[in-house]
Amino acid sequence: MIGQPESAGASDGCGGAAALGVADWLSLAAAPTFAIMALLTLLGGAPDMMCSAAQDASPLNGMVPMYLLMTAFHSAPWLKLVFSRQRGAR
Repeated sequence: MIGQPESAGASDGCGGAAALGVADWLSLAAAPTFAIMALLTLLGGAPDMMCSAAQDASPLNGMVPMYLLMTAFHSAPWLKLVFSRQRGAR
């Protein structure tokens, strides 16, 4: 395909499978990373200088709610992993 390296093709045998495995594991890293960033920002973060002008504009202002929303939006790979293991255990 145009724009993809040759090793990304499915017909490459274990090269394509290895790339897919790395991508799967990398997708699992997003949600915990954002959750840790939310926790660190909550515990020791400085006040948001850019968001201080519109303090009461929305309950979702600030970095902590943003990181928590990003955690929720990136939790799909974790949900797929949990539900696939539950189906396999039955």
